Amino acid sequence: MSFLDALLFQPFINILIFLYKLFGQNLGWAIIGLTLLLRTALLPLTTSNLKMSQEMKKLQPELEALKKKYGKDKQAFAQAQIKLYQKHGVNPAGGCLPLIVQLVILGFLYKAFRQVLQADGNVIQQLNNILYPFLKLPKETVFNTRFFYLDLAKPDLIALPFKLNLGPLKLEKIPGIFLITAAASQFFSSKLMMPIVKQEEKISKKTPEKEDDMAVAMQKQMVYMMPLFTLFIGFSFASGLVLYWLTFSVFMLVQQLYFKRRKTP
Repeated sequence: MSFLDALLFQPFINILIFLYKLFGQNLGWAIIGLTLLLRTALLPLTTSNLKMSQEMKKLQPELEALKKKYGKDKQAFAQAQIKLYQKHGVNPAGGCLPLIVQLVILGFLYKAFRQVLQADGNVIQQLNNILYPFLKLPKETVFNTRFFYLDLAKPDLIALPFKLNLGPLKLEKIPGIFLITAAASQFFSSKLMMPIVKQEEKISKKTPEKEDDMAVAMQKQMVYMMPLFTLFIGFSFASGLVLYWLTFSVFMLVQQLYFKRRKTP
């Protein structure tokens, strides 16, 4: 077992099995519980990121003034921008860290969910090799993968009674409720960031640099790309992972709404 497997994969598997037993052999609630535990553990990181976003929003008028002041002198503007960020204790690059951490965790969670969701026969023995002694499972164990209408081992898709023709796209199945809700949560979470993007768009229109326009365009596209990415995941992977992504997205959305409504000093 690699160092990262021992650090993340093995604990994830053990916590998931512990929660599975705690919630009466209900894998759906175990996945939700594990997700909430992880999101709570990441609160200091995501809270710091949201605070930084708020500070960046406050600094937009000053950044606009700097762009007007330095015009086409990119080097002078960059230096003034760095000083402004340092003055207010803002690190724009810090916003990448939560995303990187979350993607790493997502990868190990997918590995953990995949092993549990296919856990039958010889796979139980493989699972027992990484479970702590008090969590080991009987060899005849078959996991209960039912959660409401979902089979967590299969994609959250609903079969249509007819084939839906959308030009070159022909659909025989459509996304289920959990998958649609996960994509919608992603969309509204991204929309909450739009005021910052709109302010950046106003600044970019007043400056001749094409790089600004491209950066703003990419940010606006992410509002729609992330929900589409969520739908793609849902069509391709077991709905156990979609349930994690839904819980993750709703938690993040609630956190963003809290910070948006909270009065900051």
